Amino acid sequence: MALRLWRAEDAEEWAYRGEGAANLVLGYCGSSPGLVGKVLRVQKVRRKKSAAKGVVREPGSPVLTSHERILWKDVDKIGECTSKDIAGQLYALHVMSPLLGAEHVDPGMHVAVSEEFLRSVEKNILDNRPSWRVDAARVNTLCDSALLMSDHSFFPRGTLNEDLCVAIEIKPKCGFLPFSKFIKRETIVKTRVTRFKMHQVLKLHEGQISWLSEYDPLDLFSGSRDRMNQAIRALFHCPQNNFRVFFNGSLVFGALGGGMDKDVVNDISHEKNEAFENMLKTVIQEEHTQHVQSFLELVGDAIFNSGIIDRLLEVQKLDIFDIEGAIHAYYNIISQPCLICQNLNDADLLNRCSSIHSLSLEESLKIVRGYLIATTAKDCSIMVSFRPRQRNVTSDFGSVFLKSTGQTFDYKAYFIDLDMKHFRKMPYYYELDQKIVEFYVNAESALVNGINSACPCVAQNYSLSLSEC
Repeated sequence: MALRLWRAEDAEEWAYRGEGAANLVLGYCGSSPGLVGKVLRVQKVRRKKSAAKGVVREPGSPVLTSHERILWKDVDKIGECTSKDIAGQLYALHVMSPLLGAEHVDPGMHVAVSEEFLRSVEKNILDNRPSWRVDAARVNTLCDSALLMSDHSFFPRGTLNEDLCVAIEIKPKCGFLPFSKFIKRETIVKTRVTRFKMHQVLKLHEGQISWLSEYDPLDLFSGSRDRMNQAIRALFHCPQNNFRVFFNGSLVFGALGGGMDKDVVNDISHEKNEAFENMLKTVIQEEHTQHVQSFLELVGDAIFNSGIIDRLLEVQKLDIFDIEGAIHAYYNIISQPCLICQNLNDADLLNRCSSIHSLSLEESLKIVRGYLIATTAKDCSIMVSFRPRQRNVTSDFGSVFLKSTGQTFDYKAYFIDLDMKHFRKMPYYYELDQKIVEFYVNAESALVNGINSACPCVAQNYSLSLSEC
């Protein structure tokens, strides 16, 4: 495919597919053979620049800070990058791909885009974006490149309508309980309750979600088929921004722009369930109303057989020290007095933390690298795509057999959203961690003592799941 500068007229061939906090995702809807089956990731920028604690840099200067260039000095050419897209591509290629498996990672390629192209994209997709996303950020029209990747909700074929294809996107979150000796007594609950479950309570209080999910990441990462299937059912019944389904590339289930979808909470409405069931009838040869159940079993079997979740857990566990330990290594690297130690009253813990402050720069860099890589793995998504396998046709893809229908499906699994986590956000990660745990502990204490919370909906919904924690 020839590389050229994309201009305003090219924007008509790209449609809104979704977005996260930092990027918009566009799907190709034109007829160019080289772009069929591709998606484009476009950077966003906050509307209220004063709210962002970023570093202002001169055009053409390195996108990584001086500390980040030291942190990732072993990654070829990343310190020279003047584009966040290129730095992100190198990070996915040289850091995450070797850890997660090259067969499951698509680092993509950067393409040159004009300001006119980006302005046209922003105008064309405005009505498709969730209003709260529009209020928070806009397309960064000052970027001169975007990231072109394969659309993993399809199989790589010449055209998009050759096969029926259904794909799921799951954001698994952290699949283990921390075991660091640097966790304070006040936050020791982290060693018995998952970050996901604790964060749900805070999100409910802040109105980001309407109901507590019953999903437990420990089930998905357990290695038990039954527990994995239980986790997938929980995600389906309360998808939030952790579970989405695509049919022939179009979103048919879950929240389009991430975050809360107020139409999909706790129990799926009869109308949505019926529409989803009818869509699955074209793929799964099941009787009556068992298509959803069979589909969820298919998803569980593919994830189990692929081993992709085991690879992800290994990378997540590079976070050996937890943020409560890694934050001390951060202060070593920036050569500033540790603000965390200044506020510690536990003499034993303070002594343990002093052992980190006695480490060399290289040892401190290793701790922070492990934490940031693990944080990427805790926040990424898995995309698994399925298509019915034709009889007597060989395939280069993995296969999974659905017992209930006697069908065999091709499947492929990829990690997506493998974004680099920024070194300068280490204090933010620490503060968010403490906020999540503190709110959870207070909510738990209020319920144990029979106190009505300041937010009754939190108390009512949280009490339903307290016994499970």
